[in-house]
Amino acid sequence: MKTVSAPHSMVNPSTDDMLKKTHSRYTLVVLASKRARQLLTGEACHLSNPSEKFVTDAMEEIYEGKITYSMPGVSA
Repeated sequence: MKTVSAPHSMVNPSTDDMLKKTHSRYTLVVLASKRARQLLTGEACHLSNPSEKFVTDAMEEIYEGKITYSMPGVSA
């Protein structure tokens, strides 16, 4: 199990840090949910130490730049 280094933070990395990786909160939620569904159906996780939760793994993959996205007409 992973430990959180920031004692008062529920999400590590923080939401603000995660938003720097995407165009908007909506984009982050959609990207994370799609990736979590892929993990649920058996796709390989790109993390060296995956957790037991698919959404957590999806968020970490996005934060580490292992999962990317593109939107026609919009730059990330």
